[in-house]
Amino acid sequence: MPRSSVFSNPLLLGFEPFEQVLERIAKGAGDGYPPYNIEQVDERRLRITIAVAGFADDELSATVEDSQLVIEGRRHDDGAERTFLYRGIAARPFRRTFVLAEGLEVTGAEFKNGLLRIDIDRPLAESRARTIEIRSAGSGRTQTRGPTDLKAAGGR
Repeated sequence: MPRSSVFSNPLLLGFEPFEQVLERIAKGAGDGYPPYNIEQVDERRLRITIAVAGFADDELSATVEDSQLVIEGRRHDDGAERTFLYRGIAARPFRRTFVLAEGLEVTGAEFKNGLLRIDIDRPLAESRARTIEIRSAGSGRTQTRGPTDLKAAGGR
């Protein structure tokens, strides 16, 4: 039985990549380790803070692959044999991915007091509008109507 999707609507042209992104997000949403916060610092900046207690800075990596921010942590084996009576600090390897919208740029990362902070900049969106040339078939002449031309002609 074929799966139905909101993106299969014929009026949504070119949105197939969004469906793939949503599927990727759904697959990775189940794991809650390590915990993280996402905050809006100001109108143009975001910050992701990830709690990575027990990791050293050289055991962490942050990369941008295509439109994904990938944070990975892999502990080095310190070789010391220890006997834990209780082990509540998780230190297992992890890979956390965040899908970045077009235009978002990772501007920096800082590791301090067991927290990894990733700063992301969101440039101001530019308004994009353009007039489409409408050619009359058969007459050989070209007529261009922009938004203001339509109002003058009685259009809405």
